Amino acid sequence: MFLVDDHPLVRDQLKQLIERQRGLEVCGEADEAPRALTLITELRPDIVVLDISLKRSHGLELIKDLQVHCGDIPILVLSMHEESFYALRALRAGASGYITKLQPTTEVIAAIRRVLEGGVYVTEDLQQQIVQQQIGPQSQANDPVESLSDRELEVFHLMGKGFGTRRIAEELRIGIKSVEAYRTRIKEKFGARDTTELLFHAIYWAQKLR
Repeated sequence: MFLVDDHPLVRDQLKQLIERQRGLEVCGEADEAPRALTLITELRPDIVVLDISLKRSHGLELIKDLQVHCGDIPILVLSMHEESFYALRALRAGASGYITKLQPTTEVIAAIRRVLEGGVYVTEDLQQQIVQQQIGPQSQANDPVESLSDRELEVFHLMGKGFGTRRIAEELRIGIKSVEAYRTRIKEKFGARDTTELLFHAIYWAQKLR
């Protein structure tokens, strides 16, 4: 098993939890996407457990990269973010499951084993969200966040954390002009009059994730 999380304490605690379980072992870990992709490609673990928010990168992009380079390795997202914001995007990107860090440790282990066995792990709440999207897509139409692409969502999230254009470019490893282009598209989707109004939306949304 390979762990990807930018908090050393979380990785240590998770590693201790996992290695107390019968038949489970951690073979490697990383705190950012590029190193994780390199090591996972080399080590070929049975499963990858990763967080969405990573150091200088984003978990959604890592999931997509892993699908390209290591498509046979199942991925479980263990995140601090509520399911309603990232779970469906993670599953669409190629993850086999999504669980929050607020769940009991027994549930985390159950999710790991489910994904290891080739299954998909989602909570009942997430199953209901998926059904609602299928039978009532119009219910999502009023939320501008739902209309954002994965990359636009990453930029929006970092804006909400107070990051400026240059810092966002560094975090996502893209050009400053690309950040500005994404921000323009986000502003259009929100119908914001200016960047200040868009920033207000971003900060408000980021606070909801805490």
